[in-house]
Formats: sequence, structure tokens, C-alpha cells
Amino acid sequence: MPLLKVLITVKTYPIPSAKYDELVCTAGVTESGDFIRLYPVNFRDLPYSQQYKKYQWIEVEAEKHRGRDARKESYRPRDETLRLLREPIPTKHGDWSARAKFVLAKRSRSMEDLKEKQKRDRTSLGIFRPREIIDLEISPDDPDWKPSFYAALKQQRLWDDRTRSKQPPRKVPWKFRYRFSCDDPRCNGDHRMMIEDWELGALYWRCVDNGAAPDEAAAQVKQKFFDQICAPDRDTHLYVGTVLAHGTWVVVGTFWPKAPPAPLFDQR
Repeated sequence: MPLLKVLITVKTYPIPSAKYDELVCTAGVTESGDFIRLYPVNFRDLPYSQQYKKYQWIEVEAEKHRGRDARKESYRPRDETLRLLREPIPTKHGDWSARAKFVLAKRSRSMEDLKEKQKRDRTSLGIFRPREIIDLEISPDDPDWKPSFYAALKQQRLWDDRTRSKQPPRKVPWKFRYRFSCDDPRCNGDHRMMIEDWELGALYWRCVDNGAAPDEAAAQVKQKFFDQICAPDRDTHLYVGTVLAHGTWVVVGTFWPKAPPAPLFDQR
């Protein structure tokens, strides 16, 4: 089984899985900038010494997924072999270049570009810079997981002697979507894409735990993810990946360094 060295770039919010208890999709890049997906990872049940952070290098034994998951970046890790290599790459004085060296090494032009690659070679992960992020839309969602999940969870943990989280992850009762356009003549000018970033869900529950009502917490998430991460002074990129069951694309993270300064005059 190969040993992979991966720079972690995104984690998705934990979701129910009848097969894997709960599922976190972790993605990152190799030293050459190739994208890697690691799943299943039951992150909340990993020992603290193995709980990786974003922009941290890890090593883990993993094998290529076979059968149903033919996406070229997907690997099944052996959790017990996971090892943290060093502290996360810092952004000293707002300098993101040490991260960008790896993260943007194989940046795509647009969503249209990624969808073409998906058809050609089953590409299912990527990063690109939108031409414009128009809005972050919020709509109500079911406030709890389906009863069938709880039944499957109870049955699975009855026969599982490993230490498991006592409760399933809290379900965010909202759907968040980015609206954006691409810098590509093939773009129709208005993509709408679900956000499944772990940090978004964690921020929502932090706001609730600090006393915000659900709608207030959702508004505070928008203030962070739209007004700050996508602010005019940011060079915002979107990490995106496909959902296995449907092949549709979702936003799984953001990369948002300071935008380079505009030229003081027209250099043409």
C-alpha cells in the first residue's frame, strides 16, 4: 500500500453514512500540486495526535478506491498509519505564498474547464479563481438528520467495540450557496453551488453557542464567508469537488490571500 504525503487543504462538514458511521471528505495536494481525496475519515474519533489541521503536511498509507468510486483522486486511507509531519504552513504578515506554491500549482481556469476535465478523465477536485462572486445565498434546510440514519447508527455502534463519538454531528439547518461567474467565454454568467466546508458549519455552531438565534448565526456566517473572504481586497479562489452519488460539483473550501496591488498606471 503506497505511502502518501499530502498537504491538507479542505475538510467537508461531517455527514451521516450508513456504511461508515459518519463521513468526512478530506482533500489536499501532493508536493507537485496534484489533488488527493482521502475518505472515509471519521475525523472526530481520531486520536488528538492524528487530528490534522488545514495546510498541514501528513503521511498516510492509502490505496486507490476501486469499484463504485472511479474518481481519479480518491484514496482509502488506513487511519492507524496517519502521521502529522509538521505544524501547518503559516501566513506570516499576511504572506500566503508558501501555501500558494502547492495549492495553485495546478490551478484550473474555471468551472467550465473542470467540467471538461471531468468528462475526459474523471477529474473530481480542483481550484480556480472566479471572475466574480455575486452572492452567498441562504435557504432553510431540515433541522435534523433522517430517522433512518439514527437507526443505522444505533445498530452499527451496537456491534462496534471502538471508541466512538457519543452523538452524531449537529446538522446545520440551512443551505449555503455561492453564486459566481467564471473568467471563461463558456460561462453562462451565473453558477450556484452548495458549500460543504467544515469551517462554515463550525462557524455557524460557534455563533449559536455564543447566543445567536439561528437566523442571526446564518447572517454572521454570510458576513464572514461573503463580506470578508470574498472582499474586494482578497484574491479569492474556490476549492471544488464532486459528490460521488451524483457527480455534481460543490464548494469544499476557499483560498483567500490578499489581492496583489493594482498597477498605478496602464502598462500597455
